[in-house]
Amino acid sequence: MAQQTLTRGTVRRRARLPRRLALLMRPELPSLAQEIIDEVRRSIPEYGRPLKGPYVEALRIGVERALTDFVDRVANPLEPNERHHETYRRLGRFEAQEGRTLDTLQAALRIGAQVAWRRIMKVGPRRRVSPEVMAQLADALFAYIDELAALALEGYMDARPDGEAEAHRRRLLELLLRRDGSSRVLTEAAERAGWTIPEEATAVVAPPGARYVRAALDEDVLADLTATQPFLIVPGKPTQERRRSLHRVLPDGQIVVGLTVPTPSVADSLRWARCALGLVETGVLGDAPVTDCEEHLITLWLLSDQALIDQLASRHLGEMDAFSARQRDRLLETLRAWLVTRGTANDIAKELGIHPQTVRYRMRQVDGVLGERLTDAEARFAIEAVLRAKQLRERAAAPPGAESGRDEAAPRKQSSNDNRPGADRREMST
Repeated sequence: MAQQTLTRGTVRRRARLPRRLALLMRPELPSLAQEIIDEVRRSIPEYGRPLKGPYVEALRIGVERALTDFVDRVANPLEPNERHHETYRRLGRFEAQEGRTLDTLQAALRIGAQVAWRRIMKVGPRRRVSPEVMAQLADALFAYIDELAALALEGYMDARPDGEAEAHRRRLLELLLRRDGSSRVLTEAAERAGWTIPEEATAVVAPPGARYVRAALDEDVLADLTATQPFLIVPGKPTQERRRSLHRVLPDGQIVVGLTVPTPSVADSLRWARCALGLVETGVLGDAPVTDCEEHLITLWLLSDQALIDQLASRHLGEMDAFSARQRDRLLETLRAWLVTRGTANDIAKELGIHPQTVRYRMRQVDGVLGERLTDAEARFAIEAVLRAKQLRERAAAPPGAESGRDEAAPRKQSSNDNRPGADRREMST
């Protein structure tokens, strides 16, 4: 990890630049500072909080001083450059005191460098800056960013005497999720991190940008709360007390608890939890404060590879496309009820709220198209899986309160015509 290896001794020597560049750059600083701040706030959730929060104030001060200091150095390379060093040490200390890693600050530095370089590429050619000087300027800019990161690391390590232990825990987390290291390497990493490897573990995820309180984190929980999708690795199966603890760490709620698995397979638990979070966000699963993957295994399985479901649908139900969309939907609705209940026409009619004769007529139509597939166990299983997945997709796509979001067992509201035995016969002929 960059924050563990970067030291002041690794910073590259800055290239000597023509002093006239400072005159070209100074008028750009106010608008460039604002552009950097806007881009960082868009890209990093912590900086996207209220305008007067400590993160945003630290960002504003850091950006403005960094730009001014860099241009001052170009104008006078011999001038002492210690003036703003304490600013970046203080930013590193701030991250440590808040219980975070340096990942967020370092990401902001990288974004700042990218935005600044885009501005240089725009202004430089217009002011007839030669390619050689542009190359020197690029080298100086990125060396300067390295220097700022090193200063932040100094402050961070000063405020976090346990910084080395934190690095070991992050390394352990990486090894657990990679699954390609030896058990000996994993055991050694756990010993260095002071973590006892449990027999089982559970992944827990939160939405991108979720607010967190690192100080509330239990000592035996591994976590990356600054990831794009924050996640935690909890030893064993989360108890009620552990769940309350997780809500203290992630106070905004909406967490997804993965399956409890043997610890070497915890990457699977994380993958399933992230899949479930995606289904929560698209409306397939409810938005309860806690979603348990173990309560939605069939849904996770059916929607884990939607392209494959499409292929199954094409192979087993493609002939149904010969009907109009309305006819096809009603036939497939009846087929799904038949597959799920395996009941009589009266049972299916009661579930769907239609006449038994309508059920019989629809099933004759389906049988005429699908034929032997309805008696083949493997094909019948594939068709049922496709129809269940289709229903889940429709639930996600429907606006709130729409019919497709109703409970699967609820009868469909119908017109009086639907109850007449000949209703579907007329429907099929239109």
